[in-house]
Amino acid sequence: MAYNPHNLSVLAYANGFTLWHYVTTDTATTADTVGYFNSAADMLRVGDMIMANVDTAGTPGAGIFLVNSNSGGIVDIANITPVGTADTD
Repeated sequence: MAYNPHNLSVLAYANGFTLWHYVTTDTATTADTVGYFNSAADMLRVGDMIMANVDTAGTPGAGIFLVNSNSGGIVDIANITPVGTADTD
């Protein structure tokens, strides 16, 4: 699939930092490909974080992406830092 602008929303904004939420049926690997978020280049800043729910139609996962770079309309985010992956009970 591709980036869907309707699935990106602001959770919080302060001091030039934005915490975003994004939900997608794409895997985390697809979403963290350079250029995936290019359509949002005018909104995303280096250092912003994106809380994400990924692969919602497959094996759902959740985590945090960090915006690594945004230059010339090309957005790159770091690989997802997963949350809630272990359940030992």
